[in-house]
Amino acid sequence: MRLDKFLKVSRLIKRRTVAAEAADAGRITVNDKVAKASTRVQSGDIIEIGFGNRTVRVKVKNILLSTKKEDVSEMYEYL
Repeated sequence: MRLDKFLKVSRLIKRRTVAAEAADAGRITVNDKVAKASTRVQSGDIIEIGFGNRTVRVKVKNILLSTKKEDVSEMYEYL
């Protein structure tokens, strides 16, 4: 799955366009490498997102094409 779509489906970032802009600005890394919006995400990947002065690190547990709000915790875990 593309990085921007994963961030939207997992609700880490609210909109896919915002996720794509953050990736293109270099604020998102996947496995310690700066990632573009089109980067492929797989189970086991570590995603780090810079939100201003705060950084969020998550590990991808599962890839789901769509999810309900209650099922989001199955997609990633905070590190």
